[in-house]
Amino acid sequence: MTTTTNDGTTATTTATTPASTNAGGATAEGYAPEQAPRLDWSALAPDVFKAMVRLDAAARKGIDPKLLELVKIRASQLNHCAFCLDMHSKDALAAGESVERIVQLAAWEESRHFYTAKELAAIELTEAVTVLTHRFVPDEVYGRAAEHFGEAELAHLIATITVINAWNRFGVTCRLTPGHYRPGSHA
Repeated sequence: MTTTTNDGTTATTTATTPASTNAGGATAEGYAPEQAPRLDWSALAPDVFKAMVRLDAAARKGIDPKLLELVKIRASQLNHCAFCLDMHSKDALAAGESVERIVQLAAWEESRHFYTAKELAAIELTEAVTVLTHRFVPDEVYGRAAEHFGEAELAHLIATITVINAWNRFGVTCRLTPGHYRPGSHA
């Protein structure tokens, strides 16, 4: 299978789940069949895709790679983007992040002791920007992030959060298929 990654490169991989299905739709090993993507939006809107890739590259400048992946994983969890969860969990592991911290990210409020104060501020800001439950980012959340990030770094963090949310919307809407991404294939 050929997959287009968030930076515009393609990677040819084999499925990590069994591919053969029986008459009932399940695979021979009992797994549910893999859903096909709805739309290859990157091929149909290549200028938009290339602009997203450039925006993504510009946003990440100056952000610690492990923190970057934690932010992308948390936003992708909130947005239920399986494709981005697959990609960024694998990239985080490749960057040296621990499985334990990736797993605990879904329950970060109860697992605060796994993260630094700076990481917690970034995760909390990610959640506030992604969910916008109060129709705005609360001053106290922004303030905690501003305590740990210089203005330029904070601007890039906000840009990173915004960009991953946009990627998540493409991934979820087009039903991009998780499980085929290999770390570094978009580097």
